[in-house]
Amino acid sequence: QVELVESGGGLVQAGGSLRLSCAASGRSFSSYAMGWFRQAPGKEREFVVAINWSGSSVSYADSVKGRFEISRDIVKNTLFLQMNSLKVEDTAVYYCAAGEIISTQALGTMRSYPYWGQGTQVTVSS
Repeated sequence: QVELVESGGGLVQAGGSLRLSCAASGRSFSSYAMGWFRQAPGKEREFVVAINWSGSSVSYADSVKGRFEISRDIVKNTLFLQMNSLKVEDTAVYYCAAGEIISTQALGTMRSYPYWGQGTQVTVSS
């Protein structure tokens, strides 16, 4: 059974940092693209950042460019999201996702990802 489990969320003041982790189990995700999406209260889930299977291609949402960084540890089957200079508008539930994605253009598309975690809450206070 494939499972993605996020951790590292919490409450932080604006300008602070958090590091999210996503532990994958049930299979090797070394050939899978992985990404982070988020959903704020009352809003639709949106793309944040994704990385292709080899790590050679990374796609960021404009709203997080220069502040967030995605990385992955293939050996440990773990995905990370380093979030710096957090803003109140970054408050959301953050979801990890995985999928066999070949096209770089598809990295930001939710339907490209069949595997999802349960989410971790990130709250940024002013």
